[in-house]
Amino acid sequence: MIYKDDLIRAIANTNRGLLASDTDNAAILSAIARLEDRNPTPNPLEAPALLEGNWRLLYTTSSELLGIDRFPLYRLGDIYQCIRLQERKIYNIAQLQGLPYLEGLVSVAAQFTPISSIRVNVKFQRFVVGLQRLLNYQNPTQFIQALESPQKFLALDSNIQTDRQGWLDITYLDETLRIGRGNVGSVFVLSKT
Repeated sequence: MIYKDDLIRAIANTNRGLLASDTDNAAILSAIARLEDRNPTPNPLEAPALLEGNWRLLYTTSSELLGIDRFPLYRLGDIYQCIRLQERKIYNIAQLQGLPYLEGLVSVAAQFTPISSIRVNVKFQRFVVGLQRLLNYQNPTQFIQALESPQKFLALDSNIQTDRQGWLDITYLDETLRIGRGNVGSVFVLSKT
């Protein structure tokens, strides 16, 4: 699909949005809107085979996510959003690259509740930050299994005690690409891994 290719080209050199100028962002948002108009899955929450799984972030306007790149001595590595439909959970996992053997990880787990065929309410529940080696991090799937086990981590691992809740609209979904829009105006483009 030409519109999908246009979007992929537009975001290719932006390092998930970190290097995007205002002009780049305007062009990317325009390409996103064109692709959303041609969404092949108008009811994404009714398409579990497409939605379930691990998604790697390609681009975002989220200052909260992009701000992770400001950690001293670290740079932002891959960011994943992992959706587990049966459990109604979302796991955001950001890898931090730094000094050898001191690579970091930041993760937030959330519960979601479907509100419509495209929108979910998201309630953040758990925050984990630590060194990948001490967390025995290998990949998102393995890490999620460890998170859900009773094991304790050598990391900052805390429950989020807040009523903070957001929502996410899934505005485009196919076999390899997902676009979402959040309640604070952020846009997310992700590819299935």
